[in-house]
Amino acid sequence: MNRNTFRMPAAVLLATGAVALLAAPPAFATEGGEGKAGAVVLRTGLDVGLLNKTVHVPLKTTLNEVNAPATAEKTALSVTLDGVEGGVPVSVLRADVATSKATADKNRAEAEANLAKARVHVPGLPALSLIEVEKVTSKAVCEAGKQPVATSNVLGTVTALGKKTTVTAGGPPTKIEVPGVGLVSLELSGTQTTSTTAAATALRLKVSVNPLKLNVAEVEGEIVLAEAHCESPAAPASKPDVKPQISTTTTNTTSTNLAETGGGSPTPYVAGGALILLGIGAGALVVSRRAS
Repeated sequence: MNRNTFRMPAAVLLATGAVALLAAPPAFATEGGEGKAGAVVLRTGLDVGLLNKTVHVPLKTTLNEVNAPATAEKTALSVTLDGVEGGVPVSVLRADVATSKATADKNRAEAEANLAKARVHVPGLPALSLIEVEKVTSKAVCEAGKQPVATSNVLGTVTALGKKTTVTAGGPPTKIEVPGVGLVSLELSGTQTTSTTAAATALRLKVSVNPLKLNVAEVEGEIVLAEAHCESPAAPASKPDVKPQISTTTTNTTSTNLAETGGGSPTPYVAGGALILLGIGAGALVVSRRAS
């Protein structure tokens, strides 16, 4: 082999490698957040007026209300209210089945509420149910990257103030009026979805009750049965598609080309360091030739 053959000094190759590494920024991936979900079997927002409305008692209560992240589930079958009917407890709701469940993580959020053989009472009507239902269900599912889905169903008969009635999805509210007792407006609330949320309510009742017009307990407000809602998890941020910018150096590379390669985004100091190393290597080569 010809002793005069030029070889790139190892120090120069090391310097060009450092330039290549500094030119490649790191890639980061951001994880998505958890979804949210919630369900409730019964929700009331009523105002109870006593003694010709001289006393007002708010009746706001829930049965089996759950919320997630993580997993939550409840199965209580009744809720009772005290202090609005002469000291006698009022059973607002009793049911054979009353369950609610909510789960949520980074991939999926889901909520469901089920109610079967349920009877709802309000103060002033101890013997007559405000409403009775055979079975109502609501479900909401929000999965990351997919369209949320909401469903609600009212199965079997619905009885309001002792009268059987049929509730139609998407139709006008069904009004049940009993003279001397009151008025109940029933609405199959149905479902609602957006690109990231879903909500479903089986039944929504607007209540106006004044038993026998005696003003003993006048009840106004709203009751919701079997409600579920969810919010989709945030989708993970996409990874930046960054590839290392590797410089290719041949045996014909000169100090000028090296300076041009290193004079980009890192810093001029890297290029300067490479030139110094190149000079040192070249000097060592001259010494080697003279020695030979």
